[in-house]
Amino acid sequence: MADTAGGSVIRARRRRIAEAFAGSESGSRHPLVAVAMVLPLAVLLSIAFGGWEAVVTQASSVAGMLGR
Repeated sequence: MADTAGGSVIRARRRRIAEAFAGSESGSRHPLVAVAMVLPLAVLLSIAFGGWEAVVTQASSVAGMLGR
């Protein structure tokens, strides 16, 4: 007789893992959390490629577009 309980346990674990990484129910996050996620990568890329002026220009453009 085949062991079918093992498969359902694995599927349940996969579902819980997927739900844990899915984030909030509404699909949005606080803007400061988004900044905290993006800022380290932006700094690393700007240092690696020497494009600090381009980063500042883009950030000011985005801020102007948002009206701040």
